[in-house]
Amino acid sequence: MDTRFAISDYVDAKAVNEKLNQLIKMPIYTIKPEVLKAYEEDYFEKKCSKSKEMISQAKQIIPGGVQHNLAFNYPFPLVFTKADGAKLYDIDGNEYYDFLQAGGPTVLGSNPKVVRDQVIDLLNTCGPSTGLFHEFEYKLAKKISDSVPTVDMFRMLGSGTEACMCAARVARLATKKKHILKMGGAYHGWSDQMGYDIRIPGSKFTQASGVPIRLMRDTQGFFPGDLDDLEKKLRRNQLCGGTAAVFMEPVGPESGTRPIDKDFNKGVERLCRKYGALLVFDEVVTGFRIGMAGAQGYFGVEPDLTVFGKVIAGGYPGAGGLGGKREYMKYMGAGLDDSGEKVKKAFCGGTMAATPLSCVAGYYTLEEIDKQNACQKAGIMGDKLTAGLNQIIDKYNLPFVAFNQGSICHMETVGTLQFSINWSKPWQIPAVLKATSERKTIMTHMGAAYMAEGLVTLSGSRLYTSAAYTDEMIDDALSRFERVFANIEMQK
Repeated sequence: MDTRFAISDYVDAKAVNEKLNQLIKMPIYTIKPEVLKAYEEDYFEKKCSKSKEMISQAKQIIPGGVQHNLAFNYPFPLVFTKADGAKLYDIDGNEYYDFLQAGGPTVLGSNPKVVRDQVIDLLNTCGPSTGLFHEFEYKLAKKISDSVPTVDMFRMLGSGTEACMCAARVARLATKKKHILKMGGAYHGWSDQMGYDIRIPGSKFTQASGVPIRLMRDTQGFFPGDLDDLEKKLRRNQLCGGTAAVFMEPVGPESGTRPIDKDFNKGVERLCRKYGALLVFDEVVTGFRIGMAGAQGYFGVEPDLTVFGKVIAGGYPGAGGLGGKREYMKYMGAGLDDSGEKVKKAFCGGTMAATPLSCVAGYYTLEEIDKQNACQKAGIMGDKLTAGLNQIIDKYNLPFVAFNQGSICHMETVGTLQFSINWSKPWQIPAVLKATSERKTIMTHMGAAYMAEGLVTLSGSRLYTSAAYTDEMIDDALSRFERVFANIEMQK
C-alpha cells in the first residue's frame, strides 16, 4: 500500500488563524462593482444563455432551481454536462478548471476511464442494484480495512450524513452514555442532532432552521483547537449522563477552513481515553485524500470509529460508510458477538446502501488512488496552487489568506467561517450573524468572478486539486485568478 501523504508541510495553524482573525476585523475587499457587472453581462448573460434558460425552467419545479447546495451559484447556477479529468464543461460549451471536485471525492480527477470501464461492465451484467449481497461489497470493505489500520470492520451506507448518525448510535450503545461533543463549526451531515453548532463555533441551534431545539439537547460544541474547553465539557458531562463520543474533522472544522494545530488530535484522543468517550473521526473529505491511511494515519491517531463518504464510491452515488474497531462495530450487526453475548443493533437502514454500482466504483477508485500515488500527486498540485495564490495576494497587497492541507486548499477573501459566537455576550449575536450573512454574499460575488474566468470553486473560498492536474494547468489557473485579483477594491 502507498504510505505517502498529500501534506508536505503542515500548515502553521496559529499563524493562519491570526491572519484570519485580522481579516474579519478589516473592511471587506471584493471585486469592483463595475467588473462584477461586466462579468454578469458579458459572460453569464451572453455565454451561458442555455444554462440561464434551463435554470429558469427548473425553478418552476425544483426549489431554488437545483437539487443540492454545491450548485447554488451567483448570478444563477450553471448546467454542467461533461466532466473529464481536471476539466468541466457546461451546456453552452464553456470549459472550466474543476476545483470543486464534487466537494472532494474525485482525487483521481473526474470520470477516470479505468473506473468508468468497470462500472459499464457491471451495468452490462449485474445492473446498478439487486438489494442482495454482491462480491464487491466485501472487496471494498477489505480494501478500506487494509488501508486504514483502525478499521477492523466496515459498513457501507448511503451518505456521510447517515454514517455520522450511525456513529452516534453505536457510541451510545457501546458506552451507555448519552452526550455527543463536536468541534464547533464542523459539519457532520444534516441530521437533526448534528445540525448543532455548524459553520460558526458557538452558533448552537441558530444555523439549523426547522429543527426543534429539544432534538439537540444532548449535542454540545467545543471551541476548535481548545483542549481546555473540551475537557471542561467532558468533566461536566460526567455528572449528567456522560459523553458517548467526540466527533472531529481531523484538519479542523469545515475541512480545515479554521485549521487546528498538528498535535491537537492527539490531545483529543488522550481526553477521550481519560473520560471514556469514543473518538470519532469524520474523514468524509480527508479519507483517501490526505493519504490511503486517512488523516488519522498522517496524525498518528487511533480513532474508535471513522466516518467515510464521497470518495469511497468514486464520485458515484451511495457514498457513505462507517468503519472502526471490532468491539464497537459489532453494534452494526445483530445477534451474538464473538463471546456469545447478545448485542443490540444500532438503528440503521438503507435499501440503496452498498449497491453493486457504488461498491465497484469505490473499489476500483481506491485501487487506482493507491497505484497512482494520487494523494501525494494531488497534494503537490495543492502546494503549487497555494504558493501561487499567495504570490498574487502579495503582488496586489490584498488582505486575503491562502493556505492548504495537501490537496484541500483555502482562499479566504472575507473569512466568513472565522467568526464565533460567545453566548455570555448575547448582545453581540445579531451583529455576528449579520456580518456572516453579508460576507457570504461577497463570497458568491467572488465565486462568480472565478467562474467567469473558467474556475469552478466551492463557495469561492475552497479549492480541491486532483492527480489529474499538471504544472501547466495550475499556472494557467493562477493567471485566471490574477485577472480577478487585479480588480479588487475595498468595499465602499
